[in-house]
Amino acid sequence: MLKFGKLVVKHKVLILVVGVLLIIPSALGFINTRVNYDILSYLPGDIDTMVGQDVLKDEFGQGGFSLVMVEGMSPKDVAATADKFSEIDHVSEVVCYDSLTDCKIPREVLPDKVYDFFNKGDTTMMAVFFDDTTSADGTLDAVEEMRRVADKQCFISGMSAITLDMKNLAQSETIIYAVIAVILTSIVLVAAMDSFLIPVFFMLSIGLAIVWNLGTNFLLGEISFITQSLALVLQLGVTMDYSIFLWHSYKEQLSIYPDNKNEAMAHAIANTIVSVVSSSFTTVAGFLAMCFMSFTLGLDLGIVMAKGVVCGVIACVTVLPALILIFEKAIDRTSHRDFLPSFSRTSSFIVKHTWAFLTAAIVLLIPAVYGNNNYDVYYKLDSTLPEDLDSVIANTKLSEEYNMNSTHILLADADMDAKTASKMLGEMKKVEGVQFAAGFNSLVGPAIPEEIIPDSVKSILKSDEHQLMLIGSEYEVASDAVNAQVAELNDIAGKYDESAMLIGEAPATKDLIEITDKDFKFVNFLSIAVIFLIIAFTFKSITLPVILVSVIELAIMINLGIAYYTGSKLSFIAPIVIGTIQLGATVDYAILMTTRYRTERSSGKSKKESINISLSTSVKSVLTSALGFFAATVGVALYSDIGLISELCMLLARGALISMVIVITVLPSMFMVFDKLICNTSAGFRPENERSRRFRMREKTV
Repeated sequence: MLKFGKLVVKHKVLILVVGVLLIIPSALGFINTRVNYDILSYLPGDIDTMVGQDVLKDEFGQGGFSLVMVEGMSPKDVAATADKFSEIDHVSEVVCYDSLTDCKIPREVLPDKVYDFFNKGDTTMMAVFFDDTTSADGTLDAVEEMRRVADKQCFISGMSAITLDMKNLAQSETIIYAVIAVILTSIVLVAAMDSFLIPVFFMLSIGLAIVWNLGTNFLLGEISFITQSLALVLQLGVTMDYSIFLWHSYKEQLSIYPDNKNEAMAHAIANTIVSVVSSSFTTVAGFLAMCFMSFTLGLDLGIVMAKGVVCGVIACVTVLPALILIFEKAIDRTSHRDFLPSFSRTSSFIVKHTWAFLTAAIVLLIPAVYGNNNYDVYYKLDSTLPEDLDSVIANTKLSEEYNMNSTHILLADADMDAKTASKMLGEMKKVEGVQFAAGFNSLVGPAIPEEIIPDSVKSILKSDEHQLMLIGSEYEVASDAVNAQVAELNDIAGKYDESAMLIGEAPATKDLIEITDKDFKFVNFLSIAVIFLIIAFTFKSITLPVILVSVIELAIMINLGIAYYTGSKLSFIAPIVIGTIQLGATVDYAILMTTRYRTERSSGKSKKESINISLSTSVKSVLTSALGFFAATVGVALYSDIGLISELCMLLARGALISMVIVITVLPSMFMVFDKLICNTSAGFRPENERSRRFRMREKTV
């Protein structure tokens, strides 16, 4: 590693130039990486709700759809608006009351319920189908164009409209996330470091790593908007430790090589590589654990963030040393005294009151476990969006006027006769919460022979293999009521057609609930197991992995449990993200302290002295790291109008502080109580024997 360090020092200018030039391909990659705003698209492709969407697209030429409510508009203007919509690219069909007649079927023979379906008071509803999926670029462009050509009396609802608003909101906020995170983190670093300029170089180095990471996302094809929004602040918060470690190592080596800064940096790089690579293993493991979720959003976030950690390590041992050496004079001129105290009194107090902190931890454990197991979770992500968004207003109006909060689509066998279809739909109408259930035969009515129905009308609801039926529900997506309703509708459909598929936002969300519940349990277990093994291998210990993981798990349970006691609902993604990221990122605090504890214990120092030294020397680093993570996330949490992003960042910010407090107070107390057991079950620990204890006491007396 020393050879590598000397190579970096020798070619520092070249390394800096290459690092900066990599911005160009990275920027091109970033610009050309598609961002996916549809959470439901990450469901497994082999479940009925996803297979059904493919059928809808392949056989009917329809993917997403929007229900458009028109208020106070004459029939003539409604028809004109429908015509404008139908001319927009990627709009495959516009279904309204007039379109069903196709100017060939007399209105008088259409059932009254058809008119009632499309009209309520002075409002008229039309269904607009798109030729691509809900969140496809073409679909979102079509919704945007519909808003442009529509009158203010038109309200465009549905998932595609929600997705478009979420996209616009995320794009407008992402750059501001970066600015807020950088400013707040820099403030923490100025207080924690001994130079006003070094935080700037930290930010430049980490910034390059973030740009590299975001640019290489092009290789993945697309990433989710959640990953896009969190990647920057998470990478900044997680990898900042590496820069701090290099700086401290460099300052330490300068005391050994005061007249040769290049030699000092070469040794600092060598030391940093060994420490940072081993430290990053736990963080990478936490991210990679998410890749094993069947809900592939975990794979998306896990790969991007694991890649970000690797980019952060590379920048830390190449670009940052180059910046420090090239601008060493400017750094020296901006040096200042440490603003943070030594914390020696704090350490002595904690070690002296071991049992008080352990008792407090045990007392906290009970409500933490209960809160962790009982907080409420929500799955309807648009429920946290601002109420003044066009899509939210439209969905609200549709609910108020038509008492419709969700629409299901049933794909049944095209050969199902009219009598059977009518009987099935009649049974479905009786299901609680169902506002309407309509199909091909029920819409055109029994008085009209199928042979005279125009193909333009027939193609909307019937293909060679399937016929399409619409079911309106008064229940909101992701509610217990709609989930029970979907289950009952599936049972009814199965009696008449075993191959029938119920699709739409509500059925897909029901699948999401069931899948992610299993995913969370598995990923949580996997992340704990992998990090447990990494710690066990690192310290060659049986007991230390149990202690370190338990300490961070306590912090995680406190963090998530707070939601229960404050009456807050958490998104379904929150426990997965927090359970893996908080564990993987903040267990490093515990590893840092444990490493120093082992060093002091192996040198023959007493239990109390070793723990006191390890705590006093680690507090400043743990505090700086945790406050940096907090600063990188809390500003975004307070600023973002996207409820999901704000919530996740607040949980991460809070989690960093909770982990910091638990590691500083509870972990040393655990060492005090279990020191003998740790020494007997771990390599590198040498318990103090009676002879060495007497010798040390005699030296103190003298």
